[in-house]
Amino acid sequence: MPRRLLSLALVMLATAAPAQSLRDNVAVTEGLIAAAIAWEIGDKCDEIEARLLRGMSFLNGLKDQARAAGHTEAEIDAFIDDRAEKARLEAIARHRRTTLGGVPGDRASYCRVGQAQIAAGSQIGQLLR
Repeated sequence: MPRRLLSLALVMLATAAPAQSLRDNVAVTEGLIAAAIAWEIGDKCDEIEARLLRGMSFLNGLKDQARAAGHTEAEIDAFIDDRAEKARLEAIARHRRTTLGGVPGDRASYCRVGQAQIAAGSQIGQLLR
């Protein structure tokens, strides 16, 4: 009986483990990138603000998704605190913002990107007002 119990415990642990790292969780990383772009637009464009309460709720939802994928609080915290990962995601966000038309040093371009994202109802736009 102890062998069966051990086997069952190992199977349960294997199925409870996350299928992928948080770095590879597209929903989480894309959400973080969208939030970073929205925050920067809100910071650079005087006409648009980041929706802070909605943003906090959105980020909490990303944590819930990570938990649902089997990640522990310790894994989530380690991912959030990882400077290299933060730099990687910020670089992606900056590149994507530039691709959308946001030019560093050109505040009006940030406003145009923000207005376009709001009009499109994108995730970025939903985090702005």
